[in-house]
Amino acid sequence: MDYLEILRAIPDLEGVPDPDLNWLIERAVIKNLKAGEYLFKPNDPIDYLHIILEGTMALKAVQHNQQRIVAQMGQGSITSLLPYSRAKASFGYGEAVEDTTILGLHKEHFKELIAEHHELTAALVHVMSSRIRSFTKQQQQNEKMMALGKLSASLSHELNNPSAAVVRSAKELSNHLRLMPDGFKKVIRIQISDTALDALNDYLFDHLSAGQVKMSMMERSSRVDDLMDWLDDNGVDDSDEVAETFVDFNISADDLSALTVGMADQDRSAVIAWMNQNLITEKLVSEIKNASERIHELVRSVKSYTHMDQAQEKQRIDLHVGIENTLTMLNHKLRKGNIEVVREFMEGPLEALALPGEMNQVWTNLIDNAIDAMMEVEERRLLIHTKKDAEFINVYIIDSGPGIPEDIQDKIFDPFFTTKEMGQGTGLGLEVVHQIVQEQHNGRVYLESRPGHTQFMVCIPING
Repeated sequence: MDYLEILRAIPDLEGVPDPDLNWLIERAVIKNLKAGEYLFKPNDPIDYLHIILEGTMALKAVQHNQQRIVAQMGQGSITSLLPYSRAKASFGYGEAVEDTTILGLHKEHFKELIAEHHELTAALVHVMSSRIRSFTKQQQQNEKMMALGKLSASLSHELNNPSAAVVRSAKELSNHLRLMPDGFKKVIRIQISDTALDALNDYLFDHLSAGQVKMSMMERSSRVDDLMDWLDDNGVDDSDEVAETFVDFNISADDLSALTVGMADQDRSAVIAWMNQNLITEKLVSEIKNASERIHELVRSVKSYTHMDQAQEKQRIDLHVGIENTLTMLNHKLRKGNIEVVREFMEGPLEALALPGEMNQVWTNLIDNAIDAMMEVEERRLLIHTKKDAEFINVYIIDSGPGIPEDIQDKIFDPFFTTKEMGQGTGLGLEVVHQIVQEQHNGRVYLESRPGHTQFMVCIPING
C-alpha cells in the first residue's frame, strides 16, 4: 500500500507538502482491524490521530446501554485526536464496518508537528473546526426536528377536536334544515293574535340573543325533568329532545305556559316545534362559530410563536405572550399528562428587548423537559412565575418531578448530554437554552433541583 499516494488523495490534506506527509508516515503506526473489531471503546483515552487509509468505521454513541450510529467514516477520513483538541476520553465506540486499515499518530508527536510542520497542522486544525461545525449542526437539526415533531403532534390533536366539531355540526345543521319546511307548514296554519305573536317572537329572539346558559349538572337535570313533565302533559312530541334544547337557552315551563295560554293543543305543539327548530339552528351555528374561532386562535398562536411574519432581530416583546403561545403548542401534551399549570405572572406585560422566536425556543425546551420529567410522578404541577428585578426579568419554570441528581447538575448544559431514553433527546435542548439566553441575550440560566422541585430561572436584561 502506497501510504503517501493515499494521503495525497485526501481532500483535507490537499496542498500539504510531501515532506510533511512523509514525516507523518514515518512516525505513525498502522492499525489493521477486522470487521466488527473496535478501534476504541467508551472512556478509552484519546491518544491518537487516526486517518482511515482503507475501509469504513462507524462511530457509535451509547445511551441507556444501547448503541446508535452517530456517523460513518470511509477512506480518507481524519478522526480522533487533533492538534489543540481538548478531548480526553472517548464517549462511544469506533467499530470497523469492514476490514479497515488506519494510520495512527500518537499525541507525543504533536509538539513537533505544531512547531515544525505548519501546513499539516493548519490542515488538521481546519478538519477539527469543520468536524465540530458539522456535528453540532447535525445534532441541532435532530433536536429541532424532534421538537417540531412534538409540537406538530400536539397541534394536530388540538386542531382535530374543533375541526371535527365543525364537520359534525355542519352535517347536523344540513340535516336539520331539511326538516324545517314541514314545521313551517304547521306554523302558518296557526290562528294567533298579533299581540300573542309579538310576545312569542320577542321572547324567542331575546333568548337566542342571550345564547346558551351554564349551570350545574344537578340544576340542569332538575330543570330538564320539570320541562319534560310539562311537555308530556301538553302533548308535545319528542319532549326529551325539546327539553334538553330549551333548558340550554334558559326556557322554563312557566314561560311556555304563559306564552301558549289559550292555544289549541295542535297549535301549541306547532309553536314549540318552531321554537325548537330555531334554537337548534342557533345551537349548531354557535358550535360551528366557536370551533372555527378555536382553529383561528390556534393558527394565530402558531404564527405568533414562530414569528414568521417578522424580521429576525431583537424587538420589544411581551414574554408573557410567548409563554402562553408555547403552552398552547404543548397543550395536548399537558392535558394527556394530566398536568396542572399554575401561572404566577407579574401584573401587566413582561416586556424585554429580545429575539421572539429564540425565546420561544427557550420556553419550549424548558417546559417540554418539565413535562417529560413529571411523567415519573403522581402529583404533576407546572408552575410558571414571572417578575421584574431592577433592570432584569426573571422567569421561573418549576416542576414537581423527581429532580435532577446532584452529581449531574453541572453537566446538564453540556452539548449532547441527555438523561432521556434513546431517540427521545439529542442532549442539545438545554445547551440551546444556555446559548440563546447567555450568548444572544446577555442573560443567565440558573438551576435549583431537589426531589419534587426542579426550578430553572431564566434571567435576561430588559434592554438587551
